[in-house]
Amino acid sequence: MIARILKGLRKNWFLLGMAAAVGFATLFPEVGGSGGVLHADVLANVGMGLVFLFHGVGLSPQALRLGVSNWRLHLTVQAMTYAAFPLLWLILNPLVGGFLPADLRLGFLYLCALPSTISSSVAMTAIAKGNVPGAIFDASFSSLLGIFLTPLIVGLGYVSTGGQGLSITAAMRDIAVLLLLPFILGQILRLFTGGWFQRHKAFVNTFDKLVILMLVFTAFCNSVKGGLWTNYGVGTLTMTMLGSGTLLAIVLCLSVFVTRRLGFGKEDEIAAVFCGSKKTLASGVPMARLIFGANPALGVILLPIMFYHPIQIFVCSVLAERYARRLRPSPARDAAQGRVESRTAQTPAGAA
Repeated sequence: MIARILKGLRKNWFLLGMAAAVGFATLFPEVGGSGGVLHADVLANVGMGLVFLFHGVGLSPQALRLGVSNWRLHLTVQAMTYAAFPLLWLILNPLVGGFLPADLRLGFLYLCALPSTISSSVAMTAIAKGNVPGAIFDASFSSLLGIFLTPLIVGLGYVSTGGQGLSITAAMRDIAVLLLLPFILGQILRLFTGGWFQRHKAFVNTFDKLVILMLVFTAFCNSVKGGLWTNYGVGTLTMTMLGSGTLLAIVLCLSVFVTRRLGFGKEDEIAAVFCGSKKTLASGVPMARLIFGANPALGVILLPIMFYHPIQIFVCSVLAERYARRLRPSPARDAAQGRVESRTAQTPAGAA
């Protein structure tokens, strides 16, 4: 029993770490806030640069080329990520936005503008026996597009609701300097360090997650100092969880409907469903710091993606298993197929 519990804790340490980061930020907001003893702003910039440097080293151009020709799949995934999600926000915001705090509405806009996540999109597609090369291309290309499209969508959506003071060009400039340049440098370093990266991939993935936890901690430190728990209550968390789950359910249903109406094969449908419905926490937290700066409500803005991330992992894991079962041998089906083949073998050649 204890061994099972410890195994579960090790498996879900990242999600537990996010909860711990929020807890420590609540107890010690001065430590990780701007101007605190940790010098969080400097640490955050260094951590973000290293994360995207490693992303650049880890991304294989050969893997991208394998999936580049399937343009219908690519258009569908990118349209789901950068058109369907923002349109859903435009439709739902007037209907339910009045029940949500303004900062939380901005958080849902930010969630809808984020790119797809690479690792889990590809992993779920592989588990479900879908088009893995297509998933690698679309998830990776989505991350690159997000460097430019995410701040643009957030800026346009923010202005459309009467918000002021969000500089799209400044956000794009900061993202290009702190995220795109390290990514390009990583692609260059891949020529020399690609083998080392593959041998130490587990360490790199752990470092990636630790940086995210640090960014979550510092964001919530500033938000707690700005009145996160005094201005918002349990109702805000409940609304965030329900809103994130509802958004994922709508997009999953829409993805299946669109791909089947377009006549996609099952492998392409799987890649489109998983890549088109996912949103990245790994890139989302660093980009939020660059887009929203020292906004004291950054913790609230990040709540939707922090809830969406574990919900999408759980739901898509179940969905991937259901897709995979279509290819698993079934004794009853195999017996029926055997009887059909036996009858066919006994049929005279001219009977058909």
